[in-house]
Amino acid sequence: MAPNPFHLAWFLQGSSVQAWAEPWTGHIGTTWEKPELFLNMARSLERACFDYILIEDSSYVGESFGGSTEIYLKNAIAVPRQDPSVVAALMTQVTSRIGIVPTFGTYAYHPYLLARLVATLDQVSGGRIGWNAVTGSSDYAAMNFGMQGMPEHDTRYDMADEYMEVVRKLWGSWEPDAIIADRKTGVLVDPSKVHAVNYQGKYFSTRGPLNSGPGPQGQPVIAQAGGSPRGRKFAAAHAETIVVNAKGIDAMRAYRADVHKHMVAQGRDPSTCKVLFLINPILGETMEEALERKKKRQCLANEQVHLRLAHFGKVTNIDFGKFDIDKPLPDHVTTNGHQLNLEQFRAMAKGRSIRETMASFNAVDLSIDLCGTCDSVAARMGEVMEEVGGDGFLFSMPNVNRRTLAEIEDGLIPALQDRGLVRKAYEHKHFRDNLLAY
Repeated sequence: MAPNPFHLAWFLQGSSVQAWAEPWTGHIGTTWEKPELFLNMARSLERACFDYILIEDSSYVGESFGGSTEIYLKNAIAVPRQDPSVVAALMTQVTSRIGIVPTFGTYAYHPYLLARLVATLDQVSGGRIGWNAVTGSSDYAAMNFGMQGMPEHDTRYDMADEYMEVVRKLWGSWEPDAIIADRKTGVLVDPSKVHAVNYQGKYFSTRGPLNSGPGPQGQPVIAQAGGSPRGRKFAAAHAETIVVNAKGIDAMRAYRADVHKHMVAQGRDPSTCKVLFLINPILGETMEEALERKKKRQCLANEQVHLRLAHFGKVTNIDFGKFDIDKPLPDHVTTNGHQLNLEQFRAMAKGRSIRETMASFNAVDLSIDLCGTCDSVAARMGEVMEEVGGDGFLFSMPNVNRRTLAEIEDGLIPALQDRGLVRKAYEHKHFRDNLLAY
């Protein structure tokens, strides 16, 4: 491979049917409850030697647009959405090397329940599970779990720091060689190698130990998407891979440098955490075909401004239905949700109306513009990584279907492999070892 190869992952926006009306999605609208498309995805991306699939999630039906669930339900905006642990478990059974990273919110699971669930997934996958640790952002989600609403943004991260301490102690409650399976003595587990936790903190408590036994990796790979200043500190303290949508080369380089600075301050080696940037490559047999596809995608975004505002409002807790979208977003609007998203929206607006801004906001390009033939896009990805310094890309594509997957697996990946930019075979058995292979 090249001196500085990079990593690849895929951001699967839950097991929802949001793309059911997209071209080439076939019968997704009527067979959404069956996971075959996502199992095909896992097989395809493993053949392409991706590091991992990150399964995004939310645990509520949106009602942030006009105070109603109507636009979300009619247009399948993040609903229906199945439990990611089930989808992840099924994915592990049709693959043998790729990492599978479900999303679980710290507000929705007691630390013991989460630690046991993730340890079990790591066991049944043979050491290929990660956990996308999120603190939650929606009051509606909080209400589904008996809360009045989400705690304040930075407080959620304070709670999550303690949460991480608890689950790590639970995962460590079994020493790696605790299971001895000695048939002569009839002893399966060495009791001296299983330890109580007896944790009592400000927010959480648990007795322990876990009853699920040790995971093959010891502890799962932790993924995070910290965008705010407090979120970056949390990610720098705990994450082994961070996903981010930073706009342009300078922002990508600055984000990675900032996270590395925080990691060093906390005594961590920055090389142990891979920062992956969101991309949405648009491919064609020719540049002309790719540009035509991009044009159609932009036209669709222009036509779906209200739907896209509803989705954006879902992650920022802002009801854009209350505003005149042909005027700029008022300055007083703040969020207790995803702060980086709102910050990026304002930076892109520059006085433009909400409608004009949303028509281009994350419509086609994410961190960088990638549009062209497989060969030209592969070349550009290599140039960007050289400028940024690493560590790789996270594909986030709205039209997930077998055609899209084939274009990536059989088109773009070979072009990247021919340049020595990505692996042709997995180096190791476990997820973490592959992530740290280079």
